[in-house]
Amino acid sequence: MASIVAFANQKGGVAKTTSVHSLGDAFVEAGNSVLLVDLDPQACLTYAMGVDPETLEATLHDVFAGRVKTKDILIELEDQPALLPSSIDLAGAEVHLLTKTGREFVLARALNPLIDQFDYLFVDCGPSLGILTINGLTAADMVAIPFQCDTLSHRGVGQLLETVADVRSFTNETLQVLGGIATLFDGRTKLAHQVLESVEEQHGLEVLPPPIPKSVRVAEAPGKGRSVLRHAKSSKPAIAYRQLAATIARKL
Repeated sequence: MASIVAFANQKGGVAKTTSVHSLGDAFVEAGNSVLLVDLDPQACLTYAMGVDPETLEATLHDVFAGRVKTKDILIELEDQPALLPSSIDLAGAEVHLLTKTGREFVLARALNPLIDQFDYLFVDCGPSLGILTINGLTAADMVAIPFQCDTLSHRGVGQLLETVADVRSFTNETLQVLGGIATLFDGRTKLAHQVLESVEEQHGLEVLPPPIPKSVRVAEAPGKGRSVLRHAKSSKPAIAYRQLAATIARKL
């Protein structure tokens, strides 16, 4: 049975989607079968993997609405993770789910038929603490928290950890915090090092090594439909993501 990890942070621009995509590729490189789940209506992960959301006949929105089965939207890519794609329609699903009984468990039920086909499932949650993110946390075994090394990180991390506590109380009592992922890290600045230290001290959150360095190579990759591991395989961020993947594999 696959290990399910949700990647969540309601603060946008923290390289969450980049981390999901890059770690997915790193795990595939290491010989694992991986499924990436795009739970963000902006569909950035879908696009970054070279899939145009506007050309898809069905996405997770249609699964949640009961129109298709999960296996019907599964996209399998050569030498890459498989994908459950998103589209802007998923924003409508969030409104639709609010009126439904058991709305927090829709994703868990959708993923259940695929659990035995993969070693790992990585869920890319959107930049909010709405019902879609709650679904991601409810379906997951663990949650990883990507955060940018800046002064606003503390607030976002603290709010998410409060939400994790609520999810444990009401929908997923076994949910564990895998750790924080420091992204867009500029080791030349004192601020970046201070943020790393203070996140651990203030929130008791283990930051998984290594931090991911800031690089234009990472920003270029989505436009190519690739992760940085495939776009610039010898770059510092690609090496760091491979090392981070090894750290995570030891903890799962």
